[in-house]
Amino acid sequence: MFISIENYRPRLDDAIFQQPLNWRIKEGEVWAIVGDNASGKTTLANILRGKFFADEGEIRYHFLDAMRTSEYQTLWPDRFIKTVNFKSAYSAGDFKQMYYQQRFHSTEVDECPMLTDMFKPAQIELLNSDPLFASLNITSLLDRRIIHLSSGEMRRVIIAKSLLEKPKMIIFDNPFNGLDVNMVPQVDALLSKVPLTGAQTMFICPTRKQVPSCVTHILQLNRCEITYCGGIDGFKVEDKTESQKIAIDWNRIPTIEPCGGDEIVRFRDIEISYGQNIVQQHLDWTIMKGEKWALLGDNGTGKSTLLSYIFADNPQAYAKDIALFGRERGTGESIWDIKKRIGFTSSEMHLYYREPVSCLKIVESGFFDSIGLYRTCSAQQELEAKYVMQVVGISHLEERSFMRISSAEQRLVLFARTLVKNPELLILDEPFHGFDQKNLHRCLQIVESFCRQPGKTLIFVTHNSAELPECIGHRFVLKKNG
Repeated sequence: MFISIENYRPRLDDAIFQQPLNWRIKEGEVWAIVGDNASGKTTLANILRGKFFADEGEIRYHFLDAMRTSEYQTLWPDRFIKTVNFKSAYSAGDFKQMYYQQRFHSTEVDECPMLTDMFKPAQIELLNSDPLFASLNITSLLDRRIIHLSSGEMRRVIIAKSLLEKPKMIIFDNPFNGLDVNMVPQVDALLSKVPLTGAQTMFICPTRKQVPSCVTHILQLNRCEITYCGGIDGFKVEDKTESQKIAIDWNRIPTIEPCGGDEIVRFRDIEISYGQNIVQQHLDWTIMKGEKWALLGDNGTGKSTLLSYIFADNPQAYAKDIALFGRERGTGESIWDIKKRIGFTSSEMHLYYREPVSCLKIVESGFFDSIGLYRTCSAQQELEAKYVMQVVGISHLEERSFMRISSAEQRLVLFARTLVKNPELLILDEPFHGFDQKNLHRCLQIVESFCRQPGKTLIFVTHNSAELPECIGHRFVLKKNG
């Protein structure tokens, strides 16, 4: 036996686990916790890590029994059970000292750590020599600053760092999020080899389709209650009917007067670089009003940086041949003149959005394009924000703290934030990571409905073709330089 949970109920303020938990995990078993968003998957993982006191029952960590000595009786399980999730990047990269736009300011990155600062010399040697890490291709990133890594690159780094710490168990939350299609099978093969390091593995996934191939057992949650616990061969995926068609009255979400011309974005001979590392050269791209684009490419090809030129977060845009909404950059427009026409969200923005305020306030901040709400909304704006949350299906989160909901729920809130001013241009950079089928279907319906409005323009970034809206009519694919 590795871990056993007997009639356990955690002490939580909201008492979301109504029934006591019973679960036995044997050595060598590879479990996946599956269930819809907000079904309790991450909370259950934190229960395994000993993060909560018990109201009743107990958890026994059998793998710790042999490690206890007469001198050292107390061993905290979270020292030996590590998690790899979206928030791991925040703590591992010391992002508490950074802000979102900092990565684009060349004069403000000198104090940001290099990737090599995350590893000891002996660990770097292993990254270079051990075949187990070869598929992650970390060594090609070692000369980069952490703040310049894409979300997919950072995910690979966190996986490598967790393996090098040699824990007894690693819990991977949505292990393939942010990885390009070429990297997914390589990481899937790597995950099957993790037991060779002496670590037992577990995975958190919203659907059966996202479960790694090495999984042997499934535990399914529905509203914090175990509905299946056993071998993967006996697990039957329910045929869930599609979400009900939703009707959206966009007249209830006023938009600003559209720009006069038909040209929304124009790039000419654009270069993307980080220091001496040139990622892209000689890029040309024109987006006309009403067009719907997919921006595609492998991890590290510069997609997020290219979008930063559009959303006015990157001061390097002033030195490039760029026109937005029919106006050349650097001809007297402010960044707020640009931002007011755009609804934008991304994985990188999510990483820095650490505001301990209500979800309604987060959505309302979209009126002012700020990270955090520093201005007071009018009564009408509050009504509009509440309507958007109703459309997205998150009205129940209005008064919940943004920091006390799951990562998937946070993405739903940030998605609502992009819609709150019914923008002229909607930019969604990997917006639906970790969504269950119901939320994914609902949000895609909303995007399609938004795009049916006259003159609306879309740029959509994803590595998962199943997330692409049907309205996409154009594709811009970035390839690695050289």
